[in-house]
Amino acid sequence: MRFFDDLPPMDFLRSERMSFVQLIIPVECAHRAVSYLGEIGLVQFKDLNDDKSPFQRTFVNQVKRCGEMSRKLRFLSDQINKANLAVSAHSALQSDIDLEDLEVQLGEHEAELLEMNTNSEKLQQTYNELLEFKLVLMKAGGFLVSPQNHAVPLEREMDENVHANEDGEAVAFLEQVEKTVFVVFFSGEQARTKILKICNSVGANCYPVPEDMTRRRQVTREVSTRLAELETTLDAGIRHRKNVLSSIGCQVWQWTMMVKKEKAVYDTLNMLNFDVTKKCLVGEGWCPAFAKPQIKDALQRATFDSNSQVGIIFHVMDSVDSPPTYFRTNRFTHAFQEIVDAYGVARYQEANPAVYSVVTFPFLFAVMFGDWGHGICLLLAALFLILRERKLGSQKLGSFMEMAFGGRYVILLMAFFSIYCGLIYNEFFSVPYHIFGSSAYKCGDSACRDAHTTGLIKYREPYKFGVDPSWRGSRSELPFLNSLKMKMSILLGVAQMNLGIILSYFDAKFHGNALDVRYQFVPQMIFLNSLFGYLALLIIVKWCTGSQADLYHVMIYMFLSPMEDLGANQLFWGQKVLQILLLLMALVAVPWMLFPKPFILRKLHIERFQGRTYGILRSSDSDLEAEPNSAREHHSEFNFSEVFVHQMIHSIEFVLGAVSNTASYLRLWALSLAHSELSTVFYEKILLLAWGYDSLIIRGAGLAVFSFATAFILLMMETLSAFLHALRLHWVEFMGKFYHGDGYKFRPFSFASLVDDE
Repeated sequence: MRFFDDLPPMDFLRSERMSFVQLIIPVECAHRAVSYLGEIGLVQFKDLNDDKSPFQRTFVNQVKRCGEMSRKLRFLSDQINKANLAVSAHSALQSDIDLEDLEVQLGEHEAELLEMNTNSEKLQQTYNELLEFKLVLMKAGGFLVSPQNHAVPLEREMDENVHANEDGEAVAFLEQVEKTVFVVFFSGEQARTKILKICNSVGANCYPVPEDMTRRRQVTREVSTRLAELETTLDAGIRHRKNVLSSIGCQVWQWTMMVKKEKAVYDTLNMLNFDVTKKCLVGEGWCPAFAKPQIKDALQRATFDSNSQVGIIFHVMDSVDSPPTYFRTNRFTHAFQEIVDAYGVARYQEANPAVYSVVTFPFLFAVMFGDWGHGICLLLAALFLILRERKLGSQKLGSFMEMAFGGRYVILLMAFFSIYCGLIYNEFFSVPYHIFGSSAYKCGDSACRDAHTTGLIKYREPYKFGVDPSWRGSRSELPFLNSLKMKMSILLGVAQMNLGIILSYFDAKFHGNALDVRYQFVPQMIFLNSLFGYLALLIIVKWCTGSQADLYHVMIYMFLSPMEDLGANQLFWGQKVLQILLLLMALVAVPWMLFPKPFILRKLHIERFQGRTYGILRSSDSDLEAEPNSAREHHSEFNFSEVFVHQMIHSIEFVLGAVSNTASYLRLWALSLAHSELSTVFYEKILLLAWGYDSLIIRGAGLAVFSFATAFILLMMETLSAFLHALRLHWVEFMGKFYHGDGYKFRPFSFASLVDDE
């Protein structure tokens, strides 16, 4: 343990140290102080009025005002979008505007637009009715004149008038509605009344058509004149409305952010409480320990800018509540932290798996996806997202594209590791290449013409890097690659599970829990490595010595017949004695994990409260001096039966999980083999088969089918499959060894989050 004790502190492995703080703010500078805290975004306020409804809080009227202004801004934004105008997010905000002036402006703009919309609708309705009237005059005129005299000239004249008007700008205002013109001849006032009722019931518009030709021409000219005037009026109204919306569009985004910030400030102020004098607001919350100087500076500026005679009091308090978890991330590490947080947010000051997942996650993905041709395709996709991240980050993307853009750096590392593993497997779209020199094998005699079937002998040093290309297509290719990838999966699994257990030691050491080190970490390391660590050792020895020992037989009979002679399966001297010793250590480790810890906890609990009924009354001031940057440990009531059952479940879960988790890592072998075989099938049965024909059409069709299968099956479905399996290995097999994940995120009051949401 001395080696671990001498290691430097791993600051990136832990969440930021948090402090529980109290703010006593004079009323006159409360708004400005909270606004300045929102700008730095490093304080998470605690709701001190959670027993009150939103309508019983102090600043409910201000919140309602901001809500009403938000409604008006949404109305203005909808009008701008309907007019197909752009909303500028970078134009300068009016420097002297305040919330009251903005409220007046928004009311004036809303009233003006509503009035313009109402007038425009009335004018449009009148225009449509006049246009219908003109068309009725044109169509119905043919029934009222003799075909020999004036029907054709009148209809031609009306057609010319209608077409001349339809060529104008008014066409832009019309909504295309198909209507039928009909003429009703009747006799008598009673028939006229019935006809009007029928027309009204079906929504038909009735227009009087004069029988006299001269009168009809006069009415037509009057209607045409009014239509032209309405077109001019409508066009002027649209231009004016467009100008108004353009001027609003230059400021609507800034106005929206201003209202959002004001509403967020008042919502935060509603979480604060008045003191007994009703002159100060009292707030409590969490902040990172490193942010205290920034917060104090912001509060001093708020006091000075508000001309307050009383300063803001900021002091650190003690709390029995668990602090929130806050990890500082950047564009590169954010996606990996989100992968871990999707399983569960780390407990305060718990070891963060994301630090190691930056490497292990893309590497395990690449073990299953190893093909440097496919890796290059992933690399190009990742580089496209990264090089255009500024443009794509400002756009609204679809769900799939947004997910890919958020994980662009994860895809980048997955691509790099896929190229690396593909070079180890020597696969480029399933085709091997002699990249690192010539093969170590050749034909044994002159009769051996096909070097991929039989007669291969080794004549030189092994291939320098990765799998020898001569294995591809040979009769022993599948058994060799199966053995290689299966053993490699076990080695990687044992290594990662050991890393998880070692991190549990650092967690226990950091929190000063010696019991977890002695009765959890030590027996777990002994049990896992006595069985599966020994299996990893046998694999390495077999690779190094070239032995033909059957490892299945060795591991099975290690349990069934530990005293039996190993014979041909012996890999090194003393192996039998070592196996018996490891088996005994594994058997001892199980009760070591199960029994001591609950009984020791029970003993400590009895000794702590033996001979006294009351505990020690602790002073918050002394606690504050002892632990200024962390929450006080909260001791819950001790229940021996619950502790024992929990320890028993944990021990059984670990013992059974050691077997199942090691077997679970064989998915690395299975998916790698499946990916390789699928790639081989697509290459040999589609591309090569099509290339065997002389027809360009067949070759082109084969290339198209191969490209489609590669893109959608290997590069999309297989990528998603390998990603999910790597996710499972990290969440269950790796993080399950040490990670609790029952914390909660640090969510500070921040204006930056409002901008990101917008």
